[in-house]
Amino acid sequence: MRLNIDVTMEYQLEDPMVFLAIEAAETEGQSVIQHQLDVQNATLSWVDGEEGVGQRVWARVDQDVMRLHYLATVDVTRQNSPLEGLPATPRQDLPGSVISFLRPSRFCQSDMFTQFADRQFGYLDGGDKIAAIRDWVAAEMTYVPGSSHAGTTVLDTFAAREGVCRDYTHLVCALARAADIPARYAAVYGLGVTPPDFHAVAQVWLDGAWHLVDATGMCTPDTLVVIAVGRDACDIAFMETGAFASMIAQEVSVIAL
Repeated sequence: MRLNIDVTMEYQLEDPMVFLAIEAAETEGQSVIQHQLDVQNATLSWVDGEEGVGQRVWARVDQDVMRLHYLATVDVTRQNSPLEGLPATPRQDLPGSVISFLRPSRFCQSDMFTQFADRQFGYLDGGDKIAAIRDWVAAEMTYVPGSSHAGTTVLDTFAAREGVCRDYTHLVCALARAADIPARYAAVYGLGVTPPDFHAVAQVWLDGAWHLVDATGMCTPDTLVVIAVGRDACDIAFMETGAFASMIAQEVSVIAL
């Protein structure tokens, strides 16, 4: 599937240095055909993303308002394959780069869910377990914009049973890690995200590869474009600054070509 991505952002800044995660990654399952990032009156530099996925952008903005426009065309080649039947990898056989995604992180206190995960999903293995986790989160959670904030942890989400994509993703990651299956947080663009915005999904390690999981039900793997990955939302915010930034306008559009 070929997707067109169009992003405009306008923010009032107090700090001229801005760290961005908005460019589609050249990574497995997708190919960037063309892309262009324009930030008005800014000097840009690029650094490699977490786990070698994509690139992050430093922008030094020489004015009080950041005006950004990003365009990309991406071919998504990954399939919408079922998780069921995919084997998990024993802990002792995991690649070194994957092991850290078994551990708790700032927003995903997975060690607090070990007993619950065993009680709820312990009778299942591998992809069958992840599919059950995805379906449980989808059934138990209600998507409520504005119900969470930048400091909301998975413990808050588990108690409230409501949130947005970041909260769904944190809960999937926490339950997967608690069940001894590596899981990481992925910032993505998604076809069909409502309301249109930056999106987040989980990636789980099964059968020797990462697989995308969207418990919100908005997207399937063949309609997602990965931007960046990390332990949780703390690692891959779409924009970071050293001081407060106020949104003036923002639009994210993803359409199929």
